[in-house]
Amino acid sequence: MRMINSVVEITMKMVPKMLSPLVKDWAPRAFIVSFKLETDPEIIISRARNALEVYQHQVVVANILESIQSCVVIVTRDSETKLLLSEDEIAKGVVIEEKIVEDLRSRHTAFICGKN
Repeated sequence: MRMINSVVEITMKMVPKMLSPLVKDWAPRAFIVSFKLETDPEIIISRARNALEVYQHQVVVANILESIQSCVVIVTRDSETKLLLSEDEIAKGVVIEEKIVEDLRSRHTAFICGKN
């Protein structure tokens, strides 16, 4: 097996954030969820709250890289709900996404009912 030395060059370009036009122009009455991943637990909630204020959407699913598969916080304008997997759930193969989907399904239903 022969290894060839080569240089990999990556060119990156800034792209616009799509959350703002989604909320303001494309689907202003929709239930919109964004995701925030951080490495510092000290700033995750403030970053999630800032996103809610800037983009004016309904929910941020916030998590820390270190615990990405076992813990998230669902942040809304007036609440913070921590979703955790127990040791028993982990042993049974439950994944955090199941809890996220169930929580968001419930919030979406409430959103729709509140809008009618």
